[in-house]
Amino acid sequence: MNPSAPTPAEQAVLTPIPALSDNYIWMVQKNGHALVVDPGEPGPVEALLRDGPILEAILITHHHGDHVGGVRALQQRTGARVYGPRHENIPVRDVALSEGDTVDLPGTGLRFQVLAIPGHTAGHIAYAGLLDPGRPAVFCGDTLFAAGCGRLFEGTPAQMFDSLDKLARLPPDTLVCCAHEYTESNIRWALRVEPDNAALRRRAQDVARLRARGMPTVPSTIGLERETNPFLRAGRADVRAAAAGHARAVLDTPQAVFASLRQWKNDFKQDADSGDF
Repeated sequence: MNPSAPTPAEQAVLTPIPALSDNYIWMVQKNGHALVVDPGEPGPVEALLRDGPILEAILITHHHGDHVGGVRALQQRTGARVYGPRHENIPVRDVALSEGDTVDLPGTGLRFQVLAIPGHTAGHIAYAGLLDPGRPAVFCGDTLFAAGCGRLFEGTPAQMFDSLDKLARLPPDTLVCCAHEYTESNIRWALRVEPDNAALRRRAQDVARLRARGMPTVPSTIGLERETNPFLRAGRADVRAAAAGHARAVLDTPQAVFASLRQWKNDFKQDADSGDF
């Protein structure tokens, strides 16, 4: 081997770090550097940094405390640059971002495009890019969940519908890196909407096996969400019929179907009715 030949860049390592009660902080490591997304607390990240990579960047999707609670401590201890939505109050934010902006991280060699995805909060953003050639990912915070979507705390159903549609148009192999472990509950509700969806039933079995072993159910993929997530399937006749039957109303548009689905999920009482889902 030619000793002067350039060393190939190492493959990115994507890690969902459990935090708080049901959050995930996402870490990407590559070339001895790392970034984290939505650190709701500093401790779990610091544990991985002790003998590991240099934290280069902290990416924030929205302002809620379970996503920004660890930002200040991590920034002070590591000097990492903090990126976040322009129109939300983010602690120690160094770079304010809007739709169409690009985040370049030289240490990792990664680049992300910023997508505006309001609905859960007014200024919520996502980060979409390639972790490695042929491995796209999107860090979508609390907008798109595995088999679900976030509650509408600040936005409208129309905004959330458009945001989810924007994410659904990403390539089907895009990894969906959401911020909570809500998948089992989401699937129980989704099966109320689409009890005959074979892909959804298979997914329920897969998720049950993962959770029985204490393993994360994410990342998902855009393709899997298109097949099994009712919120991305509001244009289908069977989903419209289920939503209309539950609401006892005529639903003329996919947007109206989505709004009805979101209210149905809000009212779903099989699990505790707290949280962002």
